[in-house]
Amino acid sequence: MTKIMIIDGGPRKNFNTASMLQKFAEGANSVSNEIIVKTIRLYSLDYKGCMSCMACKVKGKASNVCKFKDALTPILEEIAGADGLVLGSPIYFGDVTGQMRTFLERLAFPWLSYNDYSLTAPKKMPVVLLETMNGQPDRNNSQGYGSMEYCIANALGQPKRLIAFNTYQVKNYDRYELAGFSEKAKRQWRDEHWEEDLQKAYDAGKRMAENLFHSTR
Repeated sequence: MTKIMIIDGGPRKNFNTASMLQKFAEGANSVSNEIIVKTIRLYSLDYKGCMSCMACKVKGKASNVCKFKDALTPILEEIAGADGLVLGSPIYFGDVTGQMRTFLERLAFPWLSYNDYSLTAPKKMPVVLLETMNGQPDRNNSQGYGSMEYCIANALGQPKRLIAFNTYQVKNYDRYELAGFSEKAKRQWRDEHWEEDLQKAYDAGKRMAENLFHSTR
């Protein structure tokens, strides 16, 4: 069986990031019933960032999977054996959420060798980095996955990026102090682009699954 792991780094269960990742999963599942797609919501887990315990660097016991024991440990072990990886996060203050950044510390630090500074994951695999944001294509402050994208590219392979711009922040703008945004303009953008964004996520999931499925035949 082929497994794709989806990591949802957004706080809301049914909003932009979750919706995009759900469409990705639907696209992947459409390819074959031999494709396993598993989604993990980071906000539902109790875990910490890298604890600097250095257990992954002990001589004779070095590991490229984090050894610190908490709710994230089995997820990291599952990713190590997966065939594809999808990371999704809204963009806050130009960066991914704290939960996603914390997860990435635990994922990537064991890959790093302090002998030669190489980055080695348990296996190469296709990766999609998904972002949802308020910014527009020509005006945003997103740094995306930042330096962690470099680590991912070196250890797993060059990732694909999937971005939904100018997304709705809330369902009812009249209820919140959001005068800096034009709800009318946001609604127009959503009407023109949101279904297309969802379709792009679906297509990306289908494409990853097809490539993985055919490569094992």
